[in-house]
Amino acid sequence: MNTEQELIDRLIDLSFAEDIGDGDHTTLSSIPATAMGKSKLLIKEAGILAGIEIAKEVFHRFDPEMQVEVFIEDGAEVKPGDVAMIVSGRVQSLLQTERLMLNIMQRMSGIATMTRKYADRLKGTNTRVLDTRKTTPGMRILEKMAVKIGGGVNHRIGLFDMILLKDNHVDFAGGIDKAILRAKEYCKEKGKDLKIEIEVRNFDELQQVLDLGGVDRIMFDNFTPEMTRKAVEMVAGRYETESSGGITFDTLRDYAECGVDFISVGALTHSVMGLDMSFKAV
Repeated sequence: MNTEQELIDRLIDLSFAEDIGDGDHTTLSSIPATAMGKSKLLIKEAGILAGIEIAKEVFHRFDPEMQVEVFIEDGAEVKPGDVAMIVSGRVQSLLQTERLMLNIMQRMSGIATMTRKYADRLKGTNTRVLDTRKTTPGMRILEKMAVKIGGGVNHRIGLFDMILLKDNHVDFAGGIDKAILRAKEYCKEKGKDLKIEIEVRNFDELQQVLDLGGVDRIMFDNFTPEMTRKAVEMVAGRYETESSGGITFDTLRDYAECGVDFISVGALTHSVMGLDMSFKAV
């Protein structure tokens, strides 16, 4: 399995390949190779900053001689007019790394800002907000980092680090019991220590899971808050519980007050607006 760092390195390499190609001819034609300068990252919208550490990797991977002076760290609240960092080095390098750094930082900061909003909405409850696999292809590791920076919790990173038996798996396997038993047999056979979560669509399926056991977490799919309260009572603390499906910011607190452990929210990553910022010559 690729390590987190390998995935980030490959993402940065691919991003430079698609942006620069055989050369940034605008910069190469207009800026002398020896010209030195500074640029500042200027915040233009209130939110939560995320991506500073990745930005440093972008700069150093492109040109190890670039110097980054950070004034605001990941996870901090920012407002218009704040300067998050100043980067010094060859002007050619500043211009060629600008867009990739901004693309990453704007997206990560947008996700962290959205996540903080959801996490704050859950304050005073024991419920935590989870992300999903509804991420931008290739950028998942960064988007999930941003969720953590914003105060959320990462669900599984991919299909490899947890077993999540969803409705389609249950239907194709031939039912709740078969899906769970096969998952347990598979883990034993392959020597894998993976958590098993199963999605249930109604109280009948929930009762089947409770009768059989053998899972770590039960996900209530598209349950109403009233159904969720009853489901949490049925589980009675024997397994972790998660609510998913159709939950909005407005209904989030209603679900949390039912006593569910986690609420997964695809909106943290799949349709977030980037936080407005720019990289300007000093």
